[in-house]
Amino acid sequence: MKITILNGSPRKQNTAAMVEAFAEGAKAAGHEVETIQVGKLKINGCLACEYCHGKGEGKCVQKDDMEKVMPAYMDCDMIVFASPIYYFDMTAQLSAAIQRVYAIGKPPKATKAALLLSSASPNPFEGAIATYKNMLAFMGIEDKGVFTAAGDENGSEAKLTEIREFAKAL
Repeated sequence: MKITILNGSPRKQNTAAMVEAFAEGAKAAGHEVETIQVGKLKINGCLACEYCHGKGEGKCVQKDDMEKVMPAYMDCDMIVFASPIYYFDMTAQLSAAIQRVYAIGKPPKATKAALLLSSASPNPFEGAIATYKNMLAFMGIEDKGVFTAAGDENGSEAKLTEIREFAKAL
């Protein structure tokens, strides 16, 4: 299975450890894993101009770093969204990369997804989880799991082992 991980963190922090644990487990199970640091890319939000659904034939009118992400969306069997929580939601960078999938409707081969979220605060995950679940329902993609780490759970061996074992079992 080809797995794409979109990491919305613009810097190395707790989310990176979760991403690394997932990638280790998935690779140990024989899966191909590609991680894209969307948090470090320049991706604009969707303009709702409809170019992609008309003249663009699935291509966005904007020429930005989404051109580095779209091939992974097109080719993955599973997509993993990873983000720290900044003010009750995923990072703006990851949200932009998610919203720009509008150009193609949904990743054409993806049948599975997972979500990795980290926060220093005790429980700010509800908004991001709702967005994720609503998006998957719309796209017809199966949710394989949501993993959150708050406060002291961040970077803990117990949390990283849980994520690693989950990915191994895919």
